[in-house]
Amino acid sequence: MNRLKTFARLTSFLLALVVVCAGIAQAAKISGTISTTMTITEDSELVDDVTCTVTGAPCIAIGASHITLGLNGFTMTGQADSQTPCNGGPVAGESGIMASKQTGVTIQGPGLVRQFRFHGIRLFNTTGVRVVGVTTSTNCMSGIILNGGLGNELEGNVSVRNGITTGGCGGI
Repeated sequence: MNRLKTFARLTSFLLALVVVCAGIAQAAKISGTISTTMTITEDSELVDDVTCTVTGAPCIAIGASHITLGLNGFTMTGQADSQTPCNGGPVAGESGIMASKQTGVTIQGPGLVRQFRFHGIRLFNTTGVRVVGVTTSTNCMSGIILNGGLGNELEGNVSVRNGITTGGCGGI
């Protein structure tokens, strides 16, 4: 009987651990379709184009400090229309890449982040984050937005056709 209880507790613990870790991907290689937010916690890179079907949340969330996400010349595409990205209005939270309260992160281009129904890249209360050589295009709000933080560096980025005419966002 004690063995059965011990087995049941161990099984419950392992199942809970799997559920908790399901949203965290320590992926080094990223490609294909992303349908739930992928949280990266180590250096990662795109190895092919990425299509994001995540609704109301970021496609890729940076979940640790001092890591690099390399875009390697590939494209991340969200769900917005390529001609009128804000047709129907923005969808809060639906950014291509999100870093929140992290330090020393690098998002390294070249690469294209396009057609997200919120921001292409959103940095929220970050410190010392670098975004280098990334092109953002046809995102509903800003191509790259900094909300709070300190000592962040944007270098050699290009922003094309981001934002909506009725809002204060767009560009970098």
